[in-house]
Amino acid sequence: MPDKREVVRVAGRLARRHRWFLGVLAAGALLRVVAMLGYRPALWFPDSYTYIVTVFHPRPDLVRPAGYSMFVKLLEPFHSFGVVIAVQHLLGLATGALVYWAAARRIRRWVAVLAAVPVLLDAYQVELEHLLVSDTLFMFLVVLAVTLALADRPRVVTIGLLLAAATLTRTVGLPLIALLAGWFLLRRQVRPAVVMLAAALVPVVAYGAWFYATYQRVGIVGANGVFLYAKTMSFADCERMDPPPDLRVLCDPRPPEQRPPSQEYIWAKDAPLVKLPGITFTRETDALAARFAVLAISAQPLDYAGSVLSELARSFVWGRPVYPDQEIYGYYQFPSTSPPPPGRYPARHGAELARRYERGEIGTRVAEPYAGWMRAYQDVARLPGTALLAVLLVPPVVAARRRLYGIRAAQGPAVWPAPWAAPWAAAVVLLVTPPAVAEFDYRYVLPVVPLACLAAALTCRNPQSS
Repeated sequence: MPDKREVVRVAGRLARRHRWFLGVLAAGALLRVVAMLGYRPALWFPDSYTYIVTVFHPRPDLVRPAGYSMFVKLLEPFHSFGVVIAVQHLLGLATGALVYWAAARRIRRWVAVLAAVPVLLDAYQVELEHLLVSDTLFMFLVVLAVTLALADRPRVVTIGLLLAAATLTRTVGLPLIALLAGWFLLRRQVRPAVVMLAAALVPVVAYGAWFYATYQRVGIVGANGVFLYAKTMSFADCERMDPPPDLRVLCDPRPPEQRPPSQEYIWAKDAPLVKLPGITFTRETDALAARFAVLAISAQPLDYAGSVLSELARSFVWGRPVYPDQEIYGYYQFPSTSPPPPGRYPARHGAELARRYERGEIGTRVAEPYAGWMRAYQDVARLPGTALLAVLLVPPVVAARRRLYGIRAAQGPAVWPAPWAAPWAAAVVLLVTPPAVAEFDYRYVLPVVPLACLAAALTCRNPQSS
């Protein structure tokens, strides 16, 4: 048995060594406690109710994979959405700790602390963790997988399983499996790449088999065509496309600048796709939407590229303009009053099941003064999009400068690709994919931040070389 005094001395030494990070971590924990006191038991988003339906009726969903629902199911014995939110807040804190751990092993600790600050102290990050949505879980799984990939001896099976879990939480994780496999291949680690790829694909393929057995459709969701169709409605011109008669029913005669946001073409009652017979996500409707989208992109490739770039640019504005509409924008703000119950039937059904989960009422109770403190904090404490752009530009700019001036890496012999490349590439993929296949959303940007900050931090020099 280790001597207790020795344990105390070691703990004290570690605390002093990492005191700045522990201070920031404590501040982040305090923010999350205040949020939990101010908004009980949780904040709800339209997607939340769909997740709860899958908790009680375990089956693949046509729009969203079931990973987050299974996470909520694991916590069902507590019968408390407050517990779910508490775990999500812990995952947010753990994400900040992962960024610090991965960075502090290679660079000055104060730089590692700065890299962890946005995920720990950004008010919108805290608010996202307080929403019953999949993004916090997804962010933690991806950041953990990437940080493990940077280890001297990466546990590739664990990395693969984490990426599979991330993919089955949000489908945007799928390209990250190929990205990290490529990362290992570029580092001439062929066997780890193959093992990681197999570990990731086995659960994804198994879920795909479950999906096929349920719907007789190949994939892990059944809405890719619908979402891509909605994306193309930001620019699609049927006069230029000249679609066949069966696709022409999906046209919108209004000029693109007069059309609603893309998501309206999925959910609005008067949308061309929604007015077709059957539910929006049938095999036939999704295939029809996919054909329309492919035709639109092939007929107007420059308009498509411009649409993607304009949506991507929303990630980098200094302010936070309302988008895509006031309702969705409002879900990302700490409210001053209790939000009303859902109005649409699918959401009302989810709310009924949520009351079974909670064994009580699920409405958000706004408790002052704690809620007011969080609203005031949210007015001032966030990472502006322009700052995120600057963070993303740091790694390629520093790498280009070092190559231009022949500066060798501070860690010794050059290793290619450099450690920053994995989190940076993952951040770029997560940032670009939603605008390319659907549309921009503020909550899709937040999981990018820890990866971008970690990549920027890893470009700094090793303190031993200074």
